[in-house]
Amino acid sequence: MKQNLKTAHLAVIVAAITFPLLSAPAQVEGPLTLHRRPPSADSIPQPSANSIQIDADTVRVNIIVTDDSGHLVPNLQKRNFQLFEDNVEQKILTFSRKDVPASIGLLFDTSQSMSDKMVASRHAVAQFLQNSNPKDEFFLVSFNNRPDLKSGFTSDIEQLQERTMSLKPKGRTALLDAIYLGVAQMKSARHGRHILLVISDGGDNQSRHDETEIRNLLRESDCQLYGLGIFAAHDASSITEDFEGPHLLSELAETTGGRVFQAANLWELVDLSGNLGVELQRQYVIGYKPSDPRPDSRRIKVSLTPFNDWHLMTHARTGYYTPQ
Repeated sequence: MKQNLKTAHLAVIVAAITFPLLSAPAQVEGPLTLHRRPPSADSIPQPSANSIQIDADTVRVNIIVTDDSGHLVPNLQKRNFQLFEDNVEQKILTFSRKDVPASIGLLFDTSQSMSDKMVASRHAVAQFLQNSNPKDEFFLVSFNNRPDLKSGFTSDIEQLQERTMSLKPKGRTALLDAIYLGVAQMKSARHGRHILLVISDGGDNQSRHDETEIRNLLRESDCQLYGLGIFAAHDASSITEDFEGPHLLSELAETTGGRVFQAANLWELVDLSGNLGVELQRQYVIGYKPSDPRPDSRRIKVSLTPFNDWHLMTHARTGYYTPQ
């Protein structure tokens, strides 16, 4: 959904936006050689720049801003943002555009339906790792009939690549169970910024946890959920869970301020993984102290000012639970 800022403030939403592809199609054949980008001045750690966190009564929120073509909008200033909690404007105390290190969980679908997408998905993960902050840490969970932790937190991207090469497709899809395990694994994260990336091609047809439970879990956590995959068209005879998969993943991502990158083909999947890596490095982080400190469920809305003639969109968490 897109709103003109001349008539209304932008509500915090998440929408699938396709970034421009690279001029030449990505190659997904042959072995991979990963060359991680060197550290930059912007990669200096900053305290607690995560999706949403209560720290000494300070709430910090990650925000992505895009134009109507889906391009990231850089160089905005603190004065360009307004933040409302339960419709009450809050004073923004801190503002940052730094690429801070993150703790990232890779949730890799290895169900049988991924058989013809495994090679491209491995390359997409490798591209994402290559574009990551050198100080990021990662864990890897594969999931089919059940989720399985393949690697605890590590910054060794070559090791992670080797683990993805050993994954074999079989069975059904326990997507919600994988997210549950991913959130639990974040309890041992070193960094304050937590991201879960789901690499999948469809919905859930096997989990013990239900959608409501996982939605509430994500709302209570400080994880941003992103999705990356190829979601093929289905006919009327398609399995309901698979047909509704992209919608399910998108709704869960919206809860956290993340979104789903949907590829049309195997080549585009690799390109989009690189775009996702860039997006995670270019988030705005604002901090404020809630005017009402009582424990409760809160709604957040971010607006931009004064861009009256611009068509801009903000992407951020829509709410959170305050600690008891």
